[in-house]
Amino acid sequence: MQQGQPMIVMSEDSQRVKDRDAQDYNIAAARAVAESVRSTLGPKGMDKMLVDSMGDVTITNDGVTILQEMDIDNPTAEMIIEVAETQEDEAGDGTTTAVAIAGELLKNAEDLLEQDIHPTAIIKGFHLASEQARAEVDDIAEDVDADDEELLRSVAETSMTGKGAELNKEHLSQLIVDAVRQVTVENEQGESVVDLEFLKIETQTGRSAGESDLLEGAVIDKDPVHDNMPSEATDADVLLLDSAVEVEETDVDTEVNVTDPSQLQQFLDREEDQLKEKVQQIVDTGADVVFCQKGIDDLAQHYLAKEGILAVRRAKKSDIEFLKEVVGANVVSDLSSASADDLGHGDVTRDDADELFYVTGDDSHGATLLLRGSTDHVVDELERGVNDALDVVAQTVSDGRVVAGGGAIEVEVARRLRDFADGVSGREQLAVEAYADSLELVPRVLAGNAGLDSIDTLVDLRAAHEDGQQRAGLNVFSSEVEDTLDAGVVEPAHAKEQALSSATEAANLVLKIDDIISAGELSTDKGDDEAGGPGGAGGMGGMGGGMGGMM
Repeated sequence: MQQGQPMIVMSEDSQRVKDRDAQDYNIAAARAVAESVRSTLGPKGMDKMLVDSMGDVTITNDGVTILQEMDIDNPTAEMIIEVAETQEDEAGDGTTTAVAIAGELLKNAEDLLEQDIHPTAIIKGFHLASEQARAEVDDIAEDVDADDEELLRSVAETSMTGKGAELNKEHLSQLIVDAVRQVTVENEQGESVVDLEFLKIETQTGRSAGESDLLEGAVIDKDPVHDNMPSEATDADVLLLDSAVEVEETDVDTEVNVTDPSQLQQFLDREEDQLKEKVQQIVDTGADVVFCQKGIDDLAQHYLAKEGILAVRRAKKSDIEFLKEVVGANVVSDLSSASADDLGHGDVTRDDADELFYVTGDDSHGATLLLRGSTDHVVDELERGVNDALDVVAQTVSDGRVVAGGGAIEVEVARRLRDFADGVSGREQLAVEAYADSLELVPRVLAGNAGLDSIDTLVDLRAAHEDGQQRAGLNVFSSEVEDTLDAGVVEPAHAKEQALSSATEAANLVLKIDDIISAGELSTDKGDDEAGGPGGAGGMGGMGGGMGGMM
C-alpha cells in the first residue's frame, strides 16, 4: 500500500491464482486428463475416437496417442501428458497406468490437504513411498531367461490384449518374439542388447492381420521405374542415391531466346547429354540396382533400362536409411563422386502379387515386420499395439525381470507399503498410506472396465495377498482371482518401476505449486482463442477452451 492506494505491479491482462485455489486448480486439471484415459485400461478397456482440426480420425485406446491427439490447452494438463510421453520413451507401454496413478495420487493428496497437512509433508511421503515401491517391485520381480520363448510371447500378448492387435495376438506375438531375436546382439560385456533400429515396420491394407509376416532384410513398396527393367537381381551391387537423376535446374529464373530451330535442338541435345552422363556415372560404379530417394527423368529411365539396371525412384528417406544398414552401402549425394566403394551387396527379389521388393543383405541382421489389415484405421491401431509389444519384449530381454499382471503387482506393493508406513514418523506416514491406496486404483479400474464390482474385486485381491499369494491378480474374463503369472499375464518389471517414478514426480511437481501467475489467460495456446479464466477454485482456466471438447 502507498498512501492508502494499492500498488499494482502486474498488467491488467495478467491473472493470478494463489494458495489453496492454485492447488485445487492444478489438481482438477491433472485429474481431468487422467480420468479421460482411465476407461481404456485393461483387456476390456474401451477405445476413443479422436477427430483433429483437419478432420482426420484416430481410433485407439493407446494412452499416449490419445493424450497427444487431444487439443489440450492447459499448462498443468500438459505436465501430465509428459508422464505418458516419458513412459512411452522409457518403457514402451504402461502409459495409461502411469497417468492414472498420477491422477489418483493427486486426488488422495487433495484429501490430505483438506486435513491441513502441508504439501511438503505430502511430497516427502510420496517420495519415500515411491522409493520403497520400486524397491519392492525389484524384490517381487522374477528373473527370466532371454531364451524363454513362451514367457516372451506371454509378455507380447499381455501388451496387445485389449488393443486392435488382440484378435491375432497368438500369431503376432510369435512374429514379435522372432523379430526381437533377429535384431538382438551381444555387447562387449556379453549382455543381450536389442537393437530395434534394425527392425522396420511396414503396413499394407486389404488383407487380414493374420497374414502379417516377418521378413529378413528390407521391404520396399515401390515399382520399377521402367517396364523393360529387370525386376530381380541376385548377388547385386546396390547404389543408394539421395539426389535426383534429372536435368539440374538453375538457382535463378532464366529465359532462353531461340532465333533458329537448330539452336533449340542444340539445347535439347545438351539436356539429353547431361542425362546420359549421369546414367554413365551410375554404370561406371558397377551398380546393378539403384534406389533413388528423389526423381528419375523419363529419358534416364530409358537409358538405365537399356543398361539392364533395376531402378526405383522416390523411395522414402527411412527406407534409404534402412537399406544402408541392410546392404552395407553408403548413401550417395553427388553422382560425380560415386564409386564402387559406395555400393552395397545383396539380393533383390520382387513380389508381383503384393507389388513389393524384398532386399536382403549378406551380413545384415535387419528385419521387416510386414503388418496387414483390412483398412487404414485397423492397420494404424495394429501398428501402435505391435510397437508397444516390441518395446516391452525388447525391454524384457534386456532387463531380464518380469512381474505378474492383472493388478497383482499393485496390490502386493500396496500391502507392503502399508507395513512400511508403520515405520514412518510424522505426517509423512499418511502420505505413504495414501500412495498405497493410489496404487490399488489399477485393479479397481481393471474390474470396473470389465463390468465387475471394483470393491468386491479389491477385497478378494487383498485377502489373497494377505494369505501370501503375491502373484494373485484379476482374470477379467473369468472374474476370478488367480495366479496371473501362471495364466500368462506377464509385464516387464521396468515398465512398472518407470510408471511409479514418472507418476510420483509429476504429482509432486503439481503439489509444489502454490501460486500461478499468468501474463494473459491460463493457457498454453499462443493464439487469440479465448479460454475461460480460473475463477478461483471453481474455474478451470484454460481447461475451458482446450479440454471442453474432450470430456
